[in-house]
Amino acid sequence: MKISTQVERVPDFCYNSAIMTPRQEQILKAVVEQYAEVASPVGSSLLAKVFNVSSATIRAEMAELERLGYIHQPHTSAGRVPTDKGYRQYVNMLNEMPSADVPRLSERNVKAIDARVATYTDRTDRAIRSAVDSLVEITHNLGLATIGDQLYMSGIGNLFSQPEFVANPHYAQQVATLLDNLEPWLREAAPNEPLNVFIGSENPIGKSSQASLIISRFRSPYSDRSYIGVLGPTRQDYAKVMHLVRHTGAMLEEVL
Repeated sequence: MKISTQVERVPDFCYNSAIMTPRQEQILKAVVEQYAEVASPVGSSLLAKVFNVSSATIRAEMAELERLGYIHQPHTSAGRVPTDKGYRQYVNMLNEMPSADVPRLSERNVKAIDARVATYTDRTDRAIRSAVDSLVEITHNLGLATIGDQLYMSGIGNLFSQPEFVANPHYAQQVATLLDNLEPWLREAAPNEPLNVFIGSENPIGKSSQASLIISRFRSPYSDRSYIGVLGPTRQDYAKVMHLVRHTGAMLEEVL
């Protein structure tokens, strides 16, 4: 089975695109990816080593990225973290990459998903649950799927153990609101793209949740509104999760 790695662009909503230099794009990319890995603001000294330039040069570039609204400084003297606009720009950059440059899923993850889902070719319910559980185990976020009026969800403990939600009860409350209204929202919004990415304030529900919903629509004989996806903090490995979600949706299409 050959899965396309192309991911459809989600509109920028109210974001106004600002032109960045190639180096600024690479610095934004580094901030997003480093923050996803360590969950701590990214400082200029680390990036200076990565880009082999002075800390002063990096500070100037980060100040411009902050002025443009792509990153912000949560505390005085702290490093920077991406804003929702910064994450959106990063996801758009992923979408625009040539296919040869798009990060590939590890063969281990692909085989794990395919093997678990293919085991239940004659059991729709078990196939979907296995797909959701696989996403939970690999991404350490919440996994979900819906076919018609049936909602499958797993990994709530993973979601609420993320540092963002442990440290800020307001974010956790907003995520809970999003989950409470997820099924009716999906019915109403009916995302049509093969892959949809809703980042933080782009979510129609729980706009201040600091959460991202990455969800794929897939074809099934049981409903014309079948979805599978992942809900996690805005701080996550988008390249990996986006491809996992799309691959899993494609696998379910084949099995069902």
